[in-house]
Amino acid sequence: MVAMNRLKTILTNVCRVLLGLTFIFSGYVKAIDPLGTQYKIQDYLKVLDFYEYVPDWLTLMVSVVLSAVEFSLGIFMLFAIRRRIVSRLMVALMTVMTAVTVWLYVADPIKDCGCFGDAVTLTNGQTLAKNVVLLFCALVTVAWPMRMGRLVSRTNQWIVINYTALFIFLTSVVCLYKLPVFDFRPYHVGADLRKGMEIPQGAPQPEFVTTFIMEKNGQRREFSLEDYPDSTWTFIDSKTVQTKAGYVPPIHDFSITLNSDDEDITKKVIDDPGYTFLLISPHLEQADDGNFGIIDQIYEYAQDYHVPFYCLTASTQSAINHWIDITGAEYPFCTTDETTLKTIIRSNPGLVLLRNGVVVNKWSHNELPRPEELNGPLDKIPVGKMPNESVGRKIAMVLSWFALPLALLVLADRLWAWTRWVKRKEKSNRLFQIFKH
Repeated sequence: MVAMNRLKTILTNVCRVLLGLTFIFSGYVKAIDPLGTQYKIQDYLKVLDFYEYVPDWLTLMVSVVLSAVEFSLGIFMLFAIRRRIVSRLMVALMTVMTAVTVWLYVADPIKDCGCFGDAVTLTNGQTLAKNVVLLFCALVTVAWPMRMGRLVSRTNQWIVINYTALFIFLTSVVCLYKLPVFDFRPYHVGADLRKGMEIPQGAPQPEFVTTFIMEKNGQRREFSLEDYPDSTWTFIDSKTVQTKAGYVPPIHDFSITLNSDDEDITKKVIDDPGYTFLLISPHLEQADDGNFGIIDQIYEYAQDYHVPFYCLTASTQSAINHWIDITGAEYPFCTTDETTLKTIIRSNPGLVLLRNGVVVNKWSHNELPRPEELNGPLDKIPVGKMPNESVGRKIAMVLSWFALPLALLVLADRLWAWTRWVKRKEKSNRLFQIFKH
């Protein structure tokens, strides 16, 4: 019996840690990229034919709330806060998610469910397997919630709850105003666009099967290349089906067409050994025009220093003309795929600086370089250099702002709990000695 209880406790806490860490990671990578999560929600709505009925502000709000709920539940599960209700919420959420992934696995309407944003891409089969395991873990925790050991006393749990909610909501707000803290997309700062387009030697090639429809004496049959019939059969039609996907490079749909003369300038842009400014706006009709004055000043600076400047958009010519009317834009406009533009930068508009095909820097429309920063050639000023922010430094920053305070809270709480236990022990010993006497 003791061994069985110990096994239940170990299993429950293993499931608790697995659930907690998975939800924390999933919620955080969504929270730092609220626009990316919004785009994925809109993909689901398009498949269900509800996209036209749901406004963008609502999908963005759902994106922020969903990431906050996932992250918070992960922290609460890891810290064993409100064990019964959190376990039940986990089961409810995992039941819904598992049902959705069953649909994705069977119908295959979307290739990537977006569970972990752009940080980790899973197939629908892998996502289903992952959710089945997590659902099992949630069922284990709901069966024996009180076997999860608390990390923080019940009286101090409100601190973790409020701090977690505040941290994750502020993270989404800051990343909306600026850009995602971590950029997992193939257009991140430091990415070489040409290398991202290359297909390495020996990479798997796509495979196709061609079937020929032939007719003879009023009878139609299908033949493959291996058993192609003789000339007595009359060719009717053929169909080719892809049976195996080949290697797809990280950047496979990046192209720039100059609107003024319908010229493809992709190679010209990424092969330019100097600098190039790209103003990115998937839809100019939805772009924030509050900083168009700064954009025009950056374009004038580019003109003075002979730096190419292009605006990449998927908007129609009428939308481009309207943007020119309200901003006085004089820079050339180019057409690029909408999804590609949304992938390049999470800002509308956003500014990207290339040098020899490498992404040197990216700016949200809220943090564009100011005129006083553009006081010389790009190779001589900080604007033209990559920011000195390594991934390790960013992780350390996040840990210092969130994990470290919680760790100190746990330490203080455990010391406080231990002190109370010692005092109770001393008091009980004194009472025992009095009654003994």
